[in-house]
Formats: sequence, C-alpha cells, structure tokens
Amino acid sequence: MNKRKREGLASNSDNMSDAERIVYNVIHSKQNMGIWMADIKRETSLPESMIKKSIKMLQTKGEIKEVVNIKNKSRKHYMAAGFEPADEITGGSWYSEGKLDQEYIFRLRQVCLNYISRNVIANRDGILEFINRGGYFSGTTTQEVDQILGNLVLDDKIIEVKSTGYGDYEKFPVGRVCYRCKSKGGVNNGEGKIGAMASIPCGVCPRINLCSPDGYISPKTCEFYQKWLDF
Repeated sequence: MNKRKREGLASNSDNMSDAERIVYNVIHSKQNMGIWMADIKRETSLPESMIKKSIKMLQTKGEIKEVVNIKNKSRKHYMAAGFEPADEITGGSWYSEGKLDQEYIFRLRQVCLNYISRNVIANRDGILEFINRGGYFSGTTTQEVDQILGNLVLDDKIIEVKSTGYGDYEKFPVGRVCYRCKSKGGVNNGEGKIGAMASIPCGVCPRINLCSPDGYISPKTCEFYQKWLDF
C-alpha cells in the first residue's frame, strides 16, 4: 500500500542547517517515490560532500530514511520519513525488504489451489473471504489473489471459466468468472484429463450475460450447448 503515515506533518526545519533544509525539501518533494543521490546533486547543485553530510544529519534527526529500490538496489535512495515507499519502489506486497517473498507466494498459491480443488468451482471473492476468515495471512488483497489466480492459469494449474448458473455453477451468477482445477482429480493427481464440464461452451461464450432459461438466448436454443450435452 502507498499509504503515507505522517503526510502533512511539518519537519523541524528550525533544527536544520541551510544545506540540510535544501536537501530535505528536494527529498520531501518526491513524496512516496523518493530520490537517489545523483538526482539530489543535480537538483540542489550542492557539492557532493555537503549533500552526503546533510543526508547523514537528516537521517540522524529522523527526517529522512534510506529505502531499497528494487529496480536499482545498488543506488542510495532516500525518502522523507513521513512517506511509505510506492509499490514501484518496493515491488509491492510480493517483496519484503527488497527481496521477493517466495515463501508467501508459494503458500498463497497452495491455499488458492486447495480451496479450488475442494470446492470444484470457486471465484475470486470466495477465495479471498476464505483466506481472510481463516487467518492464513495478514491483509491479503483482492489484487494479490487476482495475480495469483492469473499466474496459476498461465502455469496451467487451473482454468478460468464463466458461470452458467447450472450444476456446479448454480451458486454463482451467470457470467461470473470462476476457476476450477485443470486436473480431473484436483491438485495432487497430476495434470489428468479435463472433464466435460471444464470444456462447457458457456465458459467462452461472448453472449453469456444475455443468456437465461427463458430468454431469446438460452440453453434450450443453443446448438453448442446441445452438442456438449450429447458429448
């Protein structure tokens, strides 16, 4: 999250030298994106030795902090203490202290896979509710679950389908995006063969939102649905 913890709080500028104040103002102006040493030098036109001394004093006074920029970890990147780094700087929730949190990603993938396997059909909201209610992780977001599900689809572990409102899909509104495991037996039985329900034509029908039991477009009049039933 790009939440600013102390946004709007004034720094103790009376306790700064002129050089420190100039450096601080440049750093503070970058808000949650921060700035690296070369840009501070360019924008302040101060000697490098004076900038380094000012930065050291500002850090000691708690006015600024050094943060890790995942795009350039070797660079000295600074930010005013009143801001939290943007996701572009930290890499978002997938990163911890500048390193990819592989354990969190692996565990979240497994929880999502197991939930889908047990429920046969699942959607994003149901998975997120299960995760938060079960206390598996702290503060898992909708965006994170979406990214994990997208990754699982790309890895060929699950498939994305749209609810038909029938059978396994009856608890989901027609057209709602859902997920099911790719393998017939779930997550622990290899890839397996995709069952007939997984290939139901409704899952890729561009008019699924207009389909209803008694409507102009309906399972009763759909030639593709009838062919699938015959299959």
